[in-house]
Amino acid sequence: MSELLALGVSHNTAPVALRERLALVDSQAVALLHDLVADPAVAEAVVISTCNRTEAYLVVDDPVAAETTLLGRLAALADLRPTELAAMAYTPRNCDAARQLFRVAAGLDSMIVGEAEVQGQVRRAYERARTAGTTGPLTNRLFTAALAAGKRARSETRVGEGGASVSSVAVDLARGVVGELSERDVLVIGAGETAELTARALAQRGVRTIFVANRHAARARSLAERFGGSVLSLDELPGQMVQADIVVASTASPHPIVDREELEFVMEARGGRPLAMIDIAVPRDIDPLCGDLEGVTLYDMDDLQATVARTLDARAGEEAKAQELVEEEIQRFARWLGQLDALPTLAALRRHGDAIVEQVLAENLGRFDGASERDLARVEVIARTVMARLLHEPTLRLKGSGGEHARLQLVRELFALDGEAAPAEADAPADVRPLRRAQ
Repeated sequence: MSELLALGVSHNTAPVALRERLALVDSQAVALLHDLVADPAVAEAVVISTCNRTEAYLVVDDPVAAETTLLGRLAALADLRPTELAAMAYTPRNCDAARQLFRVAAGLDSMIVGEAEVQGQVRRAYERARTAGTTGPLTNRLFTAALAAGKRARSETRVGEGGASVSSVAVDLARGVVGELSERDVLVIGAGETAELTARALAQRGVRTIFVANRHAARARSLAERFGGSVLSLDELPGQMVQADIVVASTASPHPIVDREELEFVMEARGGRPLAMIDIAVPRDIDPLCGDLEGVTLYDMDDLQATVARTLDARAGEEAKAQELVEEEIQRFARWLGQLDALPTLAALRRHGDAIVEQVLAENLGRFDGASERDLARVEVIARTVMARLLHEPTLRLKGSGGEHARLQLVRELFALDGEAAPAEADAPADVRPLRRAQ
């Protein structure tokens, strides 16, 4: 039977230095999806990669083989040994795997509980997999249900109240370093979703932001128009850093944009003025060695995580309510999954019953002297009716049980469903004996 397998690392299990090695741009994610479903052990696949997590959700026939395959693929991407990655990875299965995704979509597994951005990230990951042709009936139902659970958690509780996000926490951290932001020059490197959220948080504090972007210059200009800022190219970045008080970096670049050597020249030109740098990109945009320079205060995602608890007091009481709603949705999905799991067993049980009927009829075919074709047809109808009625109640109970694995396995063992389709006559149970001609 097919099983659902999840494997991932997140801010809960791995530092940013490892997470950035597993961060996937769209092209890498699509290549990984195709690579996974090309393996016989994997039938369906969806991969989520954000600044705080990389997770894969797979439908597999052999979870052990599939887990080994996935660990090997991700370890190769991160240039790690599979055993190193396994020590920081989590690998829930079936309903536990669904629970992980539901919690992610609801923002309950985020660095900042209730953050809204993650729902869009989950949706985009699912749409990317659908476009790549690597989803199927189970993952389609799983992600649709997870997104619905996330929506319920945010609409029916106040878990997202206050709009706190990685970007808003970064802005608050910057204010703690340099003081009143409205009097400061802020430089945002990047023009993606995180950059937009950062710009919004800055605009709410009266800051005029300068955006630096090359790949998405048109989007950067759009953001600048909306938030009263201006746009520069990456070539102009060093000169602008000389003027800035705060630099917030949030691109999707696979390599650092600001290195130590370049920043040394910038700091010399600043004449001793301090510079606050906040890197909320994964992989990191700012070389960690920049933090060693005199006058530079550098924060990355791990540093932000240490400050998050102070921003969540208003949400603490709502997290439990949101978790209850999510659990309701998980149980709904579990019932569907259980019924899906029950179908192969029910089909095997029906085939087993039909095989017994066929065997009994074949064994007694020559024992009805003088029986007409109509009589034989009636005997066959009676035999099949008895079998159908015998299996009717077990079928209903298996469907109603939600497909509990232990119950399904017991049925398969009792009826030898993983072995021969029908027992030999000598081994037949007392209530399934061959028909005998009446004396």
